[in-house]
Amino acid sequence: MRVLIPLADGVEEIEAVTLIDVLRRGGVDVTSAALGPTLTVEGSHGVKMLADEPWDSVDIEAFDAIALPGGGKGTDNLLNDPRVIEAVQAFDEAGKFVAAICAAPTVLAAAGLLKNRKATCYPSVSAQLGKSYDEAPVIADGNIITSQGPGTSMLFALVLVQQLAGDEVARGVADRLLTQF
Repeated sequence: MRVLIPLADGVEEIEAVTLIDVLRRGGVDVTSAALGPTLTVEGSHGVKMLADEPWDSVDIEAFDAIALPGGGKGTDNLLNDPRVIEAVQAFDEAGKFVAAICAAPTVLAAAGLLKNRKATCYPSVSAQLGKSYDEAPVIADGNIITSQGPGTSMLFALVLVQQLAGDEVARGVADRLLTQF
């Protein structure tokens, strides 16, 4: 299984790194893709990260899932990038997993993916999810997986591992990380 993680300036570092790390521990092939002109992405708290590839060099169709880390400015950058909107719509139309955490579920709402689905997000942006919003820390509704924020990023990543690699693999990763799952 292959997961694409777009990284935009302003991304919430805990969410991005936790997703990448936990998925890789679960044996999932992860590619982080920088949306900007360089591979260096500056997080919302000034942490600089190095993406694996530039977005424009990625073959979107080669991936089984896309996972969007949040962060206020990072989410704004995702929302304002038509390539990301087109990608999440294409993944959803193909029945592939589309995951988002923190403010990033608002990208899914803007792309029209949350109609008749339950989702969660960072509480301050919950109104943007409308009737889809639920307060659960992580929600998997069909191929859409959403989570609340930095504090739920470990559980979010483990649920994604569970969906992509199976329950046994996810529980093994959780045990090695000494976390509840």
